[in-house]
Amino acid sequence: MTPPQPPTARVPLLAALPMLALLALPLVALAGASSPGDIAVGARHPLFLPALWLSARTTVVTVAIIVLAGTPAAWWLATRPGRAPRIVEVLVDLPIVVPPAVMGIALLEAFGRNGLLGPALAAVGVRIPFTTPAVILAQLVVAAPFYIQGSAAAFRRIDPELILVARSLGKSAAGAFLRVVLPLALPGMIAGAALAWARALGEFGATLFFAGNFTGVTQTMPLAIYTALESDTRLAIALAVVLVGASALLLLPLRAVPALVSRRLGAPDPASPHHRSPS
Repeated sequence: MTPPQPPTARVPLLAALPMLALLALPLVALAGASSPGDIAVGARHPLFLPALWLSARTTVVTVAIIVLAGTPAAWWLATRPGRAPRIVEVLVDLPIVVPPAVMGIALLEAFGRNGLLGPALAAVGVRIPFTTPAVILAQLVVAAPFYIQGSAAAFRRIDPELILVARSLGKSAAGAFLRVVLPLALPGMIAGAALAWARALGEFGATLFFAGNFTGVTQTMPLAIYTALESDTRLAIALAVVLVGASALLLLPLRAVPALVSRRLGAPDPASPHHRSPS
């Protein structure tokens, strides 16, 4: 039988209630502003399916690239000593604190017709701005830091002695990484990928500036909501409710996966309130 909690145990919850209410209130208001009929009309609108399909396929590609390219970067940040990784971490974190619109302008200056790489790309017949690849690039730069930092934190929690033992038993560096490091870090990596995916799904500013707002080509769900808001507020609200629902359906399973993986591996879930770091 669980012993009764002292009155002071309720203090953190009471202190957290204003913030929790502030986070929940806009979503509750949004859900209450649209009826099921409005949502059905929004789902049948010509803007909806092309934007949903574009968001789905671009974010899948974005997360796949982030995982493939971001995992080595996260491992390097977690294991490399010295000042260089700390400097690189600042660079990795910049897209989180820089406004997305600024990142969109920066991407134009890098890949635009008159940008840093524009002439070289034009020479081989490649044009990136205002195309679907531009959507993926915009999502990459704003979402990658969430995965890289989450994975680096997961790698740092691994005891280096385990890697040394694996190497002493004849494993190569790659073998030790795949057989020891990756399984132990997997829950944290999945959590980071979930955050990156959610950030890519909600990307707006960098996409608008760098990729534009063209139906079926660069118009993702956030841009479709922006377009609908200019002419039909009810439609915009319905699309927004659908996007919130899609985000929840995406995020909840991905947040549950780390706990399931940890349970199968017999490792403590780092997100669990019962997990404690060794002292």
